[in-house]
Formats: sequence, C-alpha cells, structure tokens
Amino acid sequence: MVEVLKVSSKSNPNSVAGALAGVLRQAGAVEVQVVGAGALNQAVKAIAIARGFVAPSNIDLVCIPTFADIEIDGQSRTAIRLAVEDRSHRPATADGPGAAVPGSAAPGASVPVAAPVLS
Repeated sequence: MVEVLKVSSKSNPNSVAGALAGVLRQAGAVEVQVVGAGALNQAVKAIAIARGFVAPSNIDLVCIPTFADIEIDGQSRTAIRLAVEDRSHRPATADGPGAAVPGSAAPGASVPVAAPVLS
C-alpha cells in the first residue's frame, strides 16, 4: 500500500518535501492528500521542492491528481490526492499509464501555452 501524507495549509513545504523525497526513495511512490486551496498550494510547492531533492538520484518525479471522497469529523468532504512517483518507473504502454499524451512534448521541451481568457 502506498503511504499517504496529509498536508494542511499550515504545513511547511520544505519539511513536506523532505518527507516526500524520503518515502519516494524508499517505496518508489507516495500519495499526498489535501483539502482546500491553501493545503493544495503548500503541497504543490513541496512537490516542486522535492523534485529538486531527488533529481540528483535520477528520479524524474511526476504528480497525478485525483479527487477522493473522505470523511472528516463525521462530514463528507472532497479531497485532492496527488500521486507522486518516478516517471521512469511507469510502464510505457500504448494507451496505459505512462503513455505519451497526444500533443505532449519530451521532458524539457518548450511547449506553447495559450493565453488565459480574462473576463
């Protein structure tokens, strides 16, 4: 079973990044669970920092977001789970996990981004 790290809006991104890197090196994958925008912000910062921690070990960290229904203090809430794993250890099948996304570029390639629509 993949270890789940719960991140709050008060979590220190550097501390979470260290925990992420440690679990990733040990188990090869980790999930980060957040509820709320502030917690998601801290988690994404931590994942960005962790990429730098594990890059010298040739680990290409990627993040796959999903929704999860959880219960907190008897109330149903929607959480976001961020599956964090090493891209190089994902199976590369034609249509399965790790498959190239149509229109995607190689790592490090420049990809044009459409300007946001402001109303």
